[in-house]
Amino acid sequence: MTISIGNDHAGPDYKMAIVAYLETKGHTIINHGTDTFESVDYPDFGHPVAYDVESKKADLGIVICGSGNGIAMTVNKHQDIRAALCWTKEIAELARQHNDANIISIPARFTSIPQAIAMVETFIETPFEGGRHANRVKKMACK
Repeated sequence: MTISIGNDHAGPDYKMAIVAYLETKGHTIINHGTDTFESVDYPDFGHPVAYDVESKKADLGIVICGSGNGIAMTVNKHQDIRAALCWTKEIAELARQHNDANIISIPARFTSIPQAIAMVETFIETPFEGGRHANRVKKMACK
């Protein structure tokens, strides 16, 4: 699976740990995140992830900022993106099962790195259930 990842200055250590984990599982990573803790603007790192997922260059995306909110709002501006702000693996699982989320947003200042890795693992391993949820997902986009 190809996964695109982007982060601001709140998440370089999270990104590095998540990328290391994903590479041990054989995933291909497209890295759009910063590697420093110097202040940057999260949209500059979120939009490229959304473009990768929209264009099918990546199967799924991961975005990380301090609260997870700003970068999630940014990527959710893209028509076919369904980013879910997650802070537990149970929420990550439901985001995939019920909402067909294609990007997970991680709040670096409110989760630990082990929690983030567990959420990512759950997110990429959980399939969309379809069924009654498919009709709801179809109604999300403003086309």
